[in-house]
Amino acid sequence: MSELKVIATIKTDFPTKFGIPRQSGLVFTKEKIVFEKEYRVDTALRGLEDFSHLWLIWAFSENKSDGWSPTVRPPRLGGNKRVGVFATRSPNRPNPIGLSSVKIEKIYNDGENGTVIEVSGADLLDGTPIYDIKPYLAFTDSHPEAKGGFADNVLCDNLTVEFLNDTKDQIHSQDLENLIKILQSDPRPHYQNDDRVYAFEYAKYHIEFKVSSNVLTVTKVQFLKDGKNV
Repeated sequence: MSELKVIATIKTDFPTKFGIPRQSGLVFTKEKIVFEKEYRVDTALRGLEDFSHLWLIWAFSENKSDGWSPTVRPPRLGGNKRVGVFATRSPNRPNPIGLSSVKIEKIYNDGENGTVIEVSGADLLDGTPIYDIKPYLAFTDSHPEAKGGFADNVLCDNLTVEFLNDTKDQIHSQDLENLIKILQSDPRPHYQNDDRVYAFEYAKYHIEFKVSSNVLTVTKVQFLKDGKNV
């Protein structure tokens, strides 16, 4: 069997794992797929403009675990119940491969990287290696009657998001809507339920927040320049 080859990487607004949407399609942030030089061949994308969505096959490049376990503790179950790894989307797998469905926004030449694909709705870390892309086919890939196993039995009540003082005013309107959706879904591990201050980076912002009952309060926003607080 031939070795898997990285054909592209994806540029996203998530420089760290904390805060990334738990599944693709939950938050429609914008991302850009940049092909490796060997695969910057426009004819390889011929006809793709007629599709609306893609499957991304990618690598859990930041998965630091050694080996794999036949059972894992999904965050959706509070981190205290084990189920079979093949019944989850855990990164701790025999092969660290991920699968995500994203929407094609546009295909264009950005001048620096040749032809790129702008997508939305990805749940990937910035710089994640892409092994392959395949068109999403609604007539065969969509199953409205499908059951979601334990994920169907977990309540997903959104948090109420509030902003302390003028923190909301420091966020550009184009980023604010997506940030609120990320926060509403509670970025914390599901087994964490305390009032500590959490922090993560999104787009060009350092965000700090805490949760009390069902209210998430953004306590601090700092603009990041070249990856540093300013």
